Amino acid sequence: MIALLQNEFIEKKKWLEKDEFTDVIAVAESTPGPIAINCSTYIGYKIGGFLGSLIATLAVCIPSFTIIYVVSLFFDAFISLEYVALAFKGIRVCVTFLILSAGLKLFLSAKKSAFNLIIFGVTAATVVTLSLFAVNFSSIYLILIAAAVGVIAYLITSARSKVSAKSSDEIPVCQKVSDKASDKNAVCSIAHKASYEASEKSLDEASESEKREENE
Repeated sequence: MIALLQNEFIEKKKWLEKDEFTDVIAVAESTPGPIAINCSTYIGYKIGGFLGSLIATLAVCIPSFTIIYVVSLFFDAFISLEYVALAFKGIRVCVTFLILSAGLKLFLSAKKSAFNLIIFGVTAATVVTLSLFAVNFSSIYLILIAAAVGVIAYLITSARSKVSAKSSDEIPVCQKVSDKASDKNAVCSIAHKASYEASEKSLDEASESEKREENE
């Protein structure tokens, strides 16, 4: 289903960007209900507001409900057919490939930050371990844990950015103080030089006056 949604929403209709589609899938998987209905509700709301979301949700639900209801009337007789059973075995393989393909596309389109790679590795290792040992652990807990880790990482990053912003604001203040001090030192040196020149001039005048008096 994810592969079909990606092909329809991104490549054909151009309703979503790749990053936005990844966020929509994350929200749709985290909230109750089938992923197709949740995605359709979001797309409908984005394009047509509340009425658009209502129409999109009904448009996805009604055909599926009708088909499932009709199939359920003769499901036992339908599934007992040999060719139908063989067809379902082939469909299982195709569905597995579609899920892997969609997951690979989402992984390639996601940002390759260290945090994302760590979350992906830990989640994949956890899912494989739980599957191998047949541990009954709901995927909802994995989603909640990953969400909590993401919130904590965001808070830490935000706090670091605020600290770095404060430190960068303090640097110009220190620079201004040092500039003022250098200006003050420059003024003092100029004043000292002027006073030194004035004293030398007065000494020269005094020596010249003494020489005049001696000559007289």
